[in-house]
Parts: sequence; structure tokens; C-alpha cells
Amino acid sequence: MELEFYGATERVTGSSHILRVKGFTVLLDCGLIQGSPEDEALNRAPFPFEPASIDAVVLTHGHIDHSGRLPYLIKKGFRGKIYTHHATVDLCRVLLLDSASLAERDAEFRRKHPLTRRDLHAEPLYTREDAVQAINMLTGTPYHEKREILPGITIRFSDAGHILGSALVEVWLQEDAVARKVVFSGDVGQYDSPILNDPETIGKADAVILESTYGDRLHRELELTLAEIGGIIRSASTGHGNIIIPAFAIGRSQELLYLFGRYYEEWGLEQWQVYLDSPMAIEASSIYWDYPELNDNEALAFRYDKKMMPHLKNLHFTPKVEQSQAINAIKSGAIIIAGSGMCNGGRILHHLKHNIQRPECSVIMTGFQAEGTLGRSLVNGEREVIIHGRSYPVKATVHTIGGLSAHGDQNDLLRWMSGFENKPEVFVVHGDVPVKKIFRDALEQRLGLKATIPVSGDVITFGL
Repeated sequence: MELEFYGATERVTGSSHILRVKGFTVLLDCGLIQGSPEDEALNRAPFPFEPASIDAVVLTHGHIDHSGRLPYLIKKGFRGKIYTHHATVDLCRVLLLDSASLAERDAEFRRKHPLTRRDLHAEPLYTREDAVQAINMLTGTPYHEKREILPGITIRFSDAGHILGSALVEVWLQEDAVARKVVFSGDVGQYDSPILNDPETIGKADAVILESTYGDRLHRELELTLAEIGGIIRSASTGHGNIIIPAFAIGRSQELLYLFGRYYEEWGLEQWQVYLDSPMAIEASSIYWDYPELNDNEALAFRYDKKMMPHLKNLHFTPKVEQSQAINAIKSGAIIIAGSGMCNGGRILHHLKHNIQRPECSVIMTGFQAEGTLGRSLVNGEREVIIHGRSYPVKATVHTIGGLSAHGDQNDLLRWMSGFENKPEVFVVHGDVPVKKIFRDALEQRLGLKATIPVSGDVITFGL
């Protein structure tokens, strides 16, 4: 029995780990590497294993840094089944097709506007046809159901509380008289966050592969975050401008709509018109509402009380380009939620161009902003930004909101790990290098666990 580490070892993104037992090979996640152009170029590198040798894939959730390289894996020879939660199957239909469309458009742009000879023959990492093939290989599995996916390999999903359908994965390995259990956290959500259930407790494991995205910090308390959002909206209503909210299409957009519905009167939202200006977020929202059994008790009670979710009389979905363009003619009273969440592309750029120069407008930043993105420039308080090659003075008020992260913070991760009745060995992944070191030390000092930070290519042998 072997556990091998590849993706998300030197960085947060690109989730990819391997389990081997009885001659079978299982891949845990197959995510895109995201970040700088140099980082993203690694997605085209050959896999450090033979794709055709993989017998099955287990996918924790739909986010592209966990699922986005699946079409490329298939393109290179994988032919097995991909096991994931039913809701993740539905979200991947949206996410993988969008990822393929972006890759196709990028390749087309490079061919038309080449900077190098290589650009003249640019090809996408994968096509929409490749994405459809990956989607067709997804096999939905509910939470809490044990399933033998290969001889000697049994899995069970539990709710990770990260996004809809996100899963903590238990893997039972049996080879002759030797039995071992490995748990992969995927991404662990915050406790007490809106809509979704808390991460479920798992009792025992021999080894845990644990993410550490925010393993070095604590999030702001949700009550303070909600009070701040409400205060911004009430204050902005007197300014006769618009509110622009960059938001990730999966998770954050749905969370915002739910909060707007729940605090509709308290936040004075009847004075506004709310626009969800993201085709992907609109599709994802319909999927979120299709799974009431995955809502927490609070969201479920609100849903049935209002007979719908989100409960917003003034909500407008604008999937078409002409609908999005029409919003830019609105000078006052619009709350516009659009992607991308880090302002590095998408419709949000057009809304910022029309509003960022206006002192009566507000911009609410609700998520993580990577270095080098327009979103990070706004969070950093820069007074002038570049959008589509043109300089714009920042006169709108920019608010940075903490506390809405889909990832658990250090206390959340330690709380989840404390649920194990025994003391499994922990392998810390999915974090920047300094963060992983801080979190490893916290695991050892506060929980008394043995924790290791693997590097790409490390192989751990079980059953000796």
C-alpha cells in the first residue's frame, strides 16, 4: 500500500494525490494549477504518472483547482470512472465546460494576436468536447454510503461544508491481512457558515491528508461581518450610486443571495435592484436550490418559510451579454454581483470601468485576492488601476469584508482534526509553504499529532 503526493504540495492549487493497493491505482482529485502564467504553464506538463494506469479517480468537489485537469487526464489516456457527490456532478457540468471555453478562447486569441511563433499554433489545454467526455465519466455517490470502487478499495463521502457537494473522503484499503484507512479532507469549510452544514466529524484514520489554505490565520467573526455588510448597504443608499460586488460564481454568489434574502428588510434592500450578472453563477444558483437536503437547518427553515430561495423580489438574472451591457446605463440603486471574484477577467471589469471613478459608488470585496490581480490592487488601496489597458482613478469607496471564506481557518481545521478518536499521522498539503509550516506546528503543539509536509513525488508506504 502506497500513498504518493503530486499536486498541491508546493502551492495551494493543483490537487492531486495517489493511492496504490493490490496493483490498483486511485487518483484523489485532478485539479488545475492556478496563479502566475509560469504556474499555469505547468498544467501542460506531462503527468508524473501514466494516465492510462489510473484505475479510478475520487473527486472531492467541483472547484477547478480540484477538478479542472480531469479532461486533460482523459485526453492523455485515462478511461476509468470518476467518483464524486451527485451535486458535484451537476456543478462540474458548469465548471468544466466553462474552463474548456476559456481555454478555447485563449488559444484563439493567441493565434490571432501572436507574441511568439508558438502562439501561431496555440491549442487549448482541452476542448469542450474533452470536457463533455469527462462529465460523462462522473459517477454520483451520496454522502454516508460505503462503496467498493475496486477490489480492496472502499470509499465513503461525508459533508465537508466547503461548497455544495464538497466531500471529506474516507478510503479503506485492504491487502491480504493488512487493513488501513486514509482520509482526504479536500477543502474543509467554516463552522457556522451560511447555507451549508458544518464539516462532519470522522472518528478514526491511520493517515489524514489535510488542506491548510488558511492554516496560519483566523477569520473575522461572522456576526461582525454581517453587521459590516448591512452598514455598508444602508450607508450607500444615501449616496445615490451603485454597489459593485466581485464574487466567485460557485459558493460566494449563492451565499450573498441567501444573505440578501435573509436580511432583506434589516439591510434596507427594498431600495435597491439586485443583479446577478454571471451566467455561471446563475446556473450554479439553480443547482444550489435543487439540493435542499444539503442546506443547514437555518437555511432550510428560511427556505420553507419563504417558499423559495433566494427570497428577493428585486433580483434580476442577466445571463445575456446585452442584458449585462444594459446594467451599465444604471447610475443609481443597483447592487451588481459579477465575476470574476478577483477582478482578473469577466463582466465585473466592465462594471468597475463604469463605476470605479464615481465617488458616490461602493465596491465590496468579499473574497481572497491573489497577488498581481486587480482585486488585490483595490484591496491594497491603490488610487489608480488599469482595466483593459486604460488607467482609471479609484474614487469609489472600496470595502474589504472578511469572514465569508469558504475555507475553514486555523481553529476550524484544528477543531475538525480534534474529532478523531485516535491520533492519525497527518500530511499537510494545499497551502503556501510558510502557512503549512505554521499549521504543522499548530497540529503538533495543540493536538499532539505527528504532522509532515510532503513534497511532490514523496511516497509513503503503509502496512509494513
